[in-house]
Amino acid sequence: MKFVHIADIHFDSPFVNLSSKENLGEIRRLDQRKVFKKVITYIQENNIPLLFIAGDLYEHKYVKQSTIQYINNLFKEIPNTQIFISPGNHDPYLQNSYYSQFEWSPNVNIFQSKFKKISTPEVDIYGHGFDDFYCTDCGIENVQVEDPNKLNIAIIHGTLNGANIEEMQYNAISKKILESKGFDYIAMGHIHKQSYKDEPNQRIVYPGSCISLGFDELGKHGMIVGEIIKQELNLEFIPLDEKEFIEKEIDVTDILSKEQLIEMLNNQNYPETEFVKIILTGTRHFEIDIYKIYQFIESNQIIKIKNKTKPYYDLEKLAKDSTLKGMFASKILEKMQNKELEEHEKEILEKAIEVAFDALQ
Repeated sequence: MKFVHIADIHFDSPFVNLSSKENLGEIRRLDQRKVFKKVITYIQENNIPLLFIAGDLYEHKYVKQSTIQYINNLFKEIPNTQIFISPGNHDPYLQNSYYSQFEWSPNVNIFQSKFKKISTPEVDIYGHGFDDFYCTDCGIENVQVEDPNKLNIAIIHGTLNGANIEEMQYNAISKKILESKGFDYIAMGHIHKQSYKDEPNQRIVYPGSCISLGFDELGKHGMIVGEIIKQELNLEFIPLDEKEFIEKEIDVTDILSKEQLIEMLNNQNYPETEFVKIILTGTRHFEIDIYKIYQFIESNQIIKIKNKTKPYYDLEKLAKDSTLKGMFASKILEKMQNKELEEHEKEILEKAIEVAFDALQ
């Protein structure tokens, strides 16, 4: 039994973190359509009978009806594929949601808040969906596999082993309990990082988001393609997103002016398939105003710049002064020369230098 497993596309996401670049949000929304079209084309070309969508297919607060129609028209192109959707926290099954009000293609199955089993001749598919923007108990403890001799698959949007307060709001599920249920495959959504080969014979799988939503989602993004028979599961990750968010660190220690920094940034060559976040590190010899630097960046691929530099101070020279700043520098220098100083203590001292010297200007 072959299947495709995707999650967390977030159709019509506002991409607020990318708004600093003109039209980039609109470009990424078009990329979402391209990626989803790739999924449907793959299913058509490979005669895949099952498509699992484990939540956050779209953004309830922002999605347009035209986008829903676009999605549904693609579903109609694969009439022989049964589609199973488990609504998530961004696309819950609300009374006024498109899941409830829209007339979906006949091959689309949408789960609601109570666990439900949908049977085909070869497989029983159990699913649960959010009915609100939060879910604290999906009722997995009460689910029992009815026919262990068939293939049994679960589709769930949630957090595996969620422990903190935030995670508990988004359907935190015990991995131990989930494993005890006897499912042959558990198609998960919500976590945007892929997880399918983290342990031997892994059956609780996150495909990650189909398309990266920003710099907190580095690396490749795509879908899981699987083939399953009893006691045997073969999985493959197929990248879909043609763009990739990456981070590059640049040490500014040897850069002596704003003009030199801008020139160096404009000399960086990045392929059009990359969105780049520049992280400035090292010690700086001049004040760095990120917003002014943005105005002179010529590369369309540099989306963000983060300043993690530390100001340069010649403590030995400053310690020789008879001023209050000199006395402070002398005390800090004495502490910094302590060989037993731990790294986090050193960071605190460095921050103290910056704060104190700013105050003593």
